[in-house]
Amino acid sequence: MKFHLQAPAANVIAALGGDWVRIGETEYRQNLIVTPDAVVTGWAPAGFGALAESDFGALLAFAPEIVLLGTGATQRFPHPRLLQALSRARVGVEAMDTRAACRTFNILIAEDRRAVAALVLE
Repeated sequence: MKFHLQAPAANVIAALGGDWVRIGETEYRQNLIVTPDAVVTGWAPAGFGALAESDFGALLAFAPEIVLLGTGATQRFPHPRLLQALSRARVGVEAMDTRAACRTFNILIAEDRRAVAALVLE
């Protein structure tokens, strides 16, 4: 039997540290959005405490089925009014610490789900 190394068909979060995340071979050190086929840096640059409705509304451009909100080292919950645009569009939102969001993202994209990870790396 012969084995062949195959590159993943989607973005896979390969590793995570205190203030960085590696997607494929690239390391990121700022808050970002990860979809199966895109990585967008510069999301929520002021961190969790400064999240605004527009930060979450911008996620609709990726047509997600579910948004995984990685809130840093601990699980925190955004004010419900910040999630109104996603709620109106019937998009699910799960808030969890960033490590859990990364693991869950990898599982969901392996199942071909339209998941978007919005990660705070503070």
